[in-house]
Amino acid sequence: MNGGQDLGGMMGFGPVRPEQEPKDGGQLFHEPWEQSAFAITLAAGGLGLWNIDQSRQMRESLHPADYLRASYYEIWVKGLERLLLERGLLTADELASGRVHEPPVPVKPLPAAQVWPSLSRGTPYSRPPQTPGRFKVGESVRTRNEHPVGHTRLPRYVRDKVGTIERCHGVFVFADSNAAGAGEAPQWLYTVRFNGRDLWGDGGDPLLTVSVDAWESYLVPA
Repeated sequence: MNGGQDLGGMMGFGPVRPEQEPKDGGQLFHEPWEQSAFAITLAAGGLGLWNIDQSRQMRESLHPADYLRASYYEIWVKGLERLLLERGLLTADELASGRVHEPPVPVKPLPAAQVWPSLSRGTPYSRPPQTPGRFKVGESVRTRNEHPVGHTRLPRYVRDKVGTIERCHGVFVFADSNAAGAGEAPQWLYTVRFNGRDLWGDGGDPLLTVSVDAWESYLVPA
C-alpha cells in the first residue's frame, strides 16, 4: 500500500542520520517504555495468532498523519493495539480505559524458558523451488507500476523503473500474500540494482546505485 512508511526517495524530510550503536553493544532504546513495547510486541507475536507480515501491515496501514508524527516504538504499539483488537484479545473500551472489562481470551503464551531459544533460532522463510526462476543475474528488468491496496514490499520510488538483476536469492515466502492471510505463495526473490538517474532523473547522482530486493511477480523483462 502507499502510506506514510514509504518515504524512500521523497524530498522534504531531510537527510537520513543513522544513530550510533552503543559502545557496550547493548540494545539501543531512548526511553524505558520502549523496552516494554519491544518485549510486549514479541510476546504477543509468540501467541502465533498472526505472522510477521501481518504485523508489518498493521503498522504500515496507520493513517499517514498518525504514522509520521509517531516515534518508532509508538508505531509498534499502535500496530499491536490494532492486532489485539482485530483478534478479539482486547476491546475498544478496555483500550480507552486501560482496564480489563471482559473475561480474558484463553491463549497459550510462550514459556519464559523458551523465549531466548526461540528468538535465537529465528524463523526460516526460504522455501524449496517448485519452478525455475524467470530471471538471471545481469538481465535487465522493469518493475511493475502497481499501487496495491494491501501490503507490498516494492517501494513506491522504484516502480516502473528499469534495473539490473544483481543477485538471485532463491525462493521465499511472498510477504504480500502472507500479510493478507492468503497463504505463503513462495516466489523467487532477486536483488535489483538501479542507477540514481534512472530513479530521480538528470538531477540524480550518476555515481549512485540503489539495490532493492524484489519478488518475481514485481518484475517483467525490460
